[in-house]
Amino acid sequence: MIPGRPRDHLCRVVSSDRVTFLPGAFQNVNVSLNETVEAVVTRIPPDVAFITLQFHTLHRNATLSYTRIPDEGPFLSAVDSGLLAALQPAQTLLSLFLSSPDEEPVSGTGVILSYSSTAPVPGACSMESSLDLDPNVYISYNLYETTVRFGPANLGYQRGQTLAACDTSTASDTRWRLEYDVYHYFLPESDLSESSLFSGLQAVADARGMAASGRLVVTLKSTDKTAVAFSSIPGQGVIYSVIVRDPVLNTSASYVPAHTYACSFTSTLDGCQTLEKISTKVFFTIAGLAGLFVCFFGHRFFKCELFCMGFSFAAFFFFVLITRTTQLDYDIRLTVSAVVGVVGGVVLVMSWWRFGSVMACVVVVGLMLGFLVAAVVLFTPLGDLEVFRNSDVVFWVTFCCIMITLPLFFVRWPREGNIVTCGVVGAYAVVLAVNAYVYTSLSYITLNILKRFLNNNFSAAFTDAPFQTIDYALITVWAVLGVCGVVLQLYRERSRPFFPPSPYLMWLQERERRKTNVLDPSHHVPSLAGRLVERAQQLVGRREPAGEHTPLLL
Repeated sequence: MIPGRPRDHLCRVVSSDRVTFLPGAFQNVNVSLNETVEAVVTRIPPDVAFITLQFHTLHRNATLSYTRIPDEGPFLSAVDSGLLAALQPAQTLLSLFLSSPDEEPVSGTGVILSYSSTAPVPGACSMESSLDLDPNVYISYNLYETTVRFGPANLGYQRGQTLAACDTSTASDTRWRLEYDVYHYFLPESDLSESSLFSGLQAVADARGMAASGRLVVTLKSTDKTAVAFSSIPGQGVIYSVIVRDPVLNTSASYVPAHTYACSFTSTLDGCQTLEKISTKVFFTIAGLAGLFVCFFGHRFFKCELFCMGFSFAAFFFFVLITRTTQLDYDIRLTVSAVVGVVGGVVLVMSWWRFGSVMACVVVVGLMLGFLVAAVVLFTPLGDLEVFRNSDVVFWVTFCCIMITLPLFFVRWPREGNIVTCGVVGAYAVVLAVNAYVYTSLSYITLNILKRFLNNNFSAAFTDAPFQTIDYALITVWAVLGVCGVVLQLYRERSRPFFPPSPYLMWLQERERRKTNVLDPSHHVPSLAGRLVERAQQLVGRREPAGEHTPLLL
């Protein structure tokens, strides 16, 4: 590239029908209805071989074209649009055109970047685009994944020359030696403003800025498919870009960065401004309160703990089942899953009440901790290893091994393991409750696992999530709550029995004792049925007149 980083101090707002761009300097442009703005670049140095113009808006489409009337030549309408112009010998002036494709004005920010003849040409070998030279990055997303696509590049060339053939040879002097670095850059969390987006774009518009501020996700060879999948994070702004490098000449060029929030700005139902449903807020608020109780008092109130763990276990897996097999509305699926979760909690409590097998129940509780620990391990960069993205079998075998290993320690230390589970899982439920109101990446610890359950193609997606101030604050809250809950319960339970006895087994023992011990006054107590009949007779029978009664002396 000829000039250096984009110069933020040169950014200004322009609304006339002619705008002069300086290479590397951002300009904010307003395009009125039925207006075409001419973007002019003057005094182009002779060592510049080609120029890219990129223009970005928050969520409205803008049209870039080589001619004043877009239909008369190649053009592109997009939220993040860019054109590449190859220069002719002695050319020092270039004009491109901006317009609004919809019946409404559009505003955005644009920048011109210039490159020498040794720099690779982004998108020069794109076979699927209507543009001959397409330097754009295209983004598509759904609930589960965001896919980034771009066209292959070609080697640089001098002014007036023609591009090298794209696919006639795979020798080292052809485009097949080029490499592609895929980057992403996270915008501030929960910030959907235009100013935040434009500041981020100014930081990463060129190759040097993206390399300094963005995160390198993967490097692709020319033989790899030019598409990369990422985990969707609705409401989180992300800028994606591709840097093509020529390792022989040690030069590089940037594709036009593209951004997404993985949500719609125009939808009134599930738009970016109304992402969180009321049902989700209610569900996780209740879950957070229950988690806070379990964190500090779970072992003391063992039946309540078992109910909460059984509820979580049953509700999660039934939600996966009903989502994969039906097309029910989200609110209905969440409600039905909650009902099934209540049944699961009751079943776990009744199994302990009836059979008194503490170890079996604690193993189920241990699986909850194992699930969370496995999700945390695979939420780290380890989860983006190629072996996990290429094979679902390897991923799920690893996940299950981690999940099953932890309950084995509960066999040796059941009380301590149960208390640790209460502290860790209960504190995480509080984090999920906070996420219902304030976005945090920590929710994707379990959400990524849920996505992998629900979407067969999610395994290829990179699951990297932003870590910003709110995330570090909630990690601290999670750690403090978990440690305090575990220490408090261990201290309070140090002199008590390991686990409360089963009520049903206690009742059986008490009944046998009453049958065999005639000196016990409770031995002479009538049965429950007899007491009920006697009470009914007292309610309907005639009362005896009041008078003095002398007890029989024995």
